[in-house]
Amino acid sequence: MLFKSKTAYYLSIIISILSVLFICFIIYKSFFIVKNQYIDIDGLTYVNQVKTDEYTKKLAVNLTKDCQTRICEVQSMLNLVTNVPYKINESVARSGKNVLEQNFGDCDDKSNLLISLLNAKGYEAYFVLVPKHIFVVVNLGIILPRKKALYINGRPFYKLESTAKNSQIGFPLKYSFDEITAFIDPFKNKKLVVNTLEYK
Repeated sequence: MLFKSKTAYYLSIIISILSVLFICFIIYKSFFIVKNQYIDIDGLTYVNQVKTDEYTKKLAVNLTKDCQTRICEVQSMLNLVTNVPYKINESVARSGKNVLEQNFGDCDDKSNLLISLLNAKGYEAYFVLVPKHIFVVVNLGIILPRKKALYINGRPFYKLESTAKNSQIGFPLKYSFDEITAFIDPFKNKKLVVNTLEYK
């Protein structure tokens, strides 16, 4: 017999069971990381790093504490993001906290930060994927005079450009509809079904 004592035998069984459970746990966690952060769009994989953590919630509340309107809230969050220096990130997209701590980001990074803040304040917002770029659109619940909106399935969404210094809500759309690859809800990690799309 390989084991001379029952204690060693039972200990080896317990260790084996724990090892199998640990491996199963890692596989389970990996599945949900992929499911929640990776999405395939036309043969390419997009990785999001949106957060709903306490850090993001506190930051969103602090940024908007003096605001009385939704326009003020969204513009305050956008201002923070546009003031982060633009620099291409050669790695995968980073979380908003990392963007702020390292004080740089590209369109992926800064859009992750912006949409996380918007989500923390309860705004409906989506990523918009276009060739070599990503931006955010948000529904304000109101129509802004003298500002064009993307009407997605009949509802107005205003473009937020995270990479343009001092940009305003309703940044002009410089892409044709054919160039829009997808509207993504990163918190569900799903492509939005678009039946109608207008820019007016």
